[in-house]
Amino acid sequence: MTESPSDARAAAVAERVAGLVSADRWSADHGTAIVAVSPDRWVDAHAAVKAGFPFFSWLSAIDWSQEVSVGDPPSAEDVEERYQVLSRLADVSAGEAVILTTDVPKSDATLPTLTGVYGGADWHEREAAEMFGIRFEGHPNLIKLYLPDGFEGHPLRKSFPLLSREVKPWPGDVNVEDMPSTENVEAGEDES
Repeated sequence: MTESPSDARAAAVAERVAGLVSADRWSADHGTAIVAVSPDRWVDAHAAVKAGFPFFSWLSAIDWSQEVSVGDPPSAEDVEERYQVLSRLADVSAGEAVILTTDVPKSDATLPTLTGVYGGADWHEREAAEMFGIRFEGHPNLIKLYLPDGFEGHPLRKSFPLLSREVKPWPGDVNVEDMPSTENVEAGEDES
């Protein structure tokens, strides 16, 4: 099987970025350049590539967990427990992009903030903190975006209960009236 032009271009981008950030792991599957860095190099790696990739697209995370709240959990050999944090950076004028990724342990899900390098990371880090419980040290305003103040838990963690109303009952009754019947409506009107 021959390499597609998009895979070749992504491989060139990934190899170039891996050299800039001193990363030893990178991939270019499906035309996407991905470079893995250690958590202690997270901010430095972003600063090193900012000149070539000035546009911060997004940041998110993946919960690689053995524990799931519904269904059969995977076997211990299938998944290494961790959170994987990803950020996508681009040079829109050249049509190039790279995803920088790092792994943080579940026991200490902490990374330094990228807001000093990319201001656009502010909102994305707030979302990852709220949804996954990952702490971004040094973030200027790590407050909730979506969930109410009293909300407990992190909804995008695999351990978050999907059937939350059964685990924690709904706080109030909802009085819903029955829908009006459509049977004999016309007959009832004719009789009057």
